[in-house]
Amino acid sequence: MNFLAHIYLSQNDDEITIGNFIADSIRGKKYKKYPPKVQQGILLHRHIDTFTDAHPTVRQSTKRLHKNYSHYSSVIVDILYDHFLAKNWTTYSDVPLETFVNDFYHLLEDHFEMLPENVQRLLPHMIHDNWLVSYASIEGITKVLEGMNRRTQNRSKMNLAVVELKEFYDEFEAEFTSFFEELIAFSNQKLNELQHE
Repeated sequence: MNFLAHIYLSQNDDEITIGNFIADSIRGKKYKKYPPKVQQGILLHRHIDTFTDAHPTVRQSTKRLHKNYSHYSSVIVDILYDHFLAKNWTTYSDVPLETFVNDFYHLLEDHFEMLPENVQRLLPHMIHDNWLVSYASIEGITKVLEGMNRRTQNRSKMNLAVVELKEFYDEFEAEFTSFFEELIAFSNQKLNELQHE
């Protein structure tokens, strides 16, 4: 899953949210230098990624892209799923998306020193272009995919995946909706286990 889903699945706990958000930047056992609840957020992120990568519904979405995007397909699906989460936000939260996202940005600014250097560099761009809210529109997702493609020196051609998004929009959305219900249940259970270990 991509940024928005990981943040959402942190159960509105500030430290879990920070850990879940920075987890991709923390290698191996380096997570142990963080406070206990941030550690739980990092471990939760890893469990979410493992569950997602192995899930047959997600693999179905990925398979649709594999011919054109090879190993980048799973990255694209993560981004597309965040689009459907943002677009259907009111199904999952009583807090408006803009409010939820602004609270998240303030949380990161308040704990800026705790963030890994690459996340510190990323944050101003994320806030300035309001990535998380922009996910709700196809135009916003297009910009995200263009940015990801640039980061691969245009090798991935991820920017072109908007074509498949539009062509198979209903299929991707149905797969997301089905999968995300399972992911919410899995994440809640896993976080509960982590907090009682």
